[in-house]
Amino acid sequence: QVQLVESGGGLVQAGGSLRLSCAASGLAFSIHTMGWFRQAPGKEREFVAAIGWSSSSTYYTDSVKGRFTISRDNAKNTVYLQMNSLKPEDTAVYYCTAAAGYSGIIYYARPGAYDNWGQGTQVTVSS
Repeated sequence: QVQLVESGGGLVQAGGSLRLSCAASGLAFSIHTMGWFRQAPGKEREFVAAIGWSSSSTYYTDSVKGRFTISRDNAKNTVYLQMNSLKPEDTAVYYCTAAAGYSGIIYYARPGAYDNWGQGTQVTVSS
């Protein structure tokens, strides 16, 4: 059974940083494309970032470029999201996602590209 368990969320002031982690089990992590999505209250789920198998391919939504960095450690079956210069509009529940295979990194900006989702971790940025 596939499990994606997010951690690292919390409350932070604007301008601060958080590092989210997602520990994966029950899947061949090294051949899964991994992603992060977020959902703010009253809004649709939104793509944040994705990373290919070997970390050579990454993709970000425009609003987080230059502030967020996605990375992965295939030896630890873990994907990370380093979030710097956080803004109140980054407040949301953040979800880790996994997709078997690889079809070009931009493909993974779509929620439908993913087979598995975590339960989410809350990130709250105060002004």
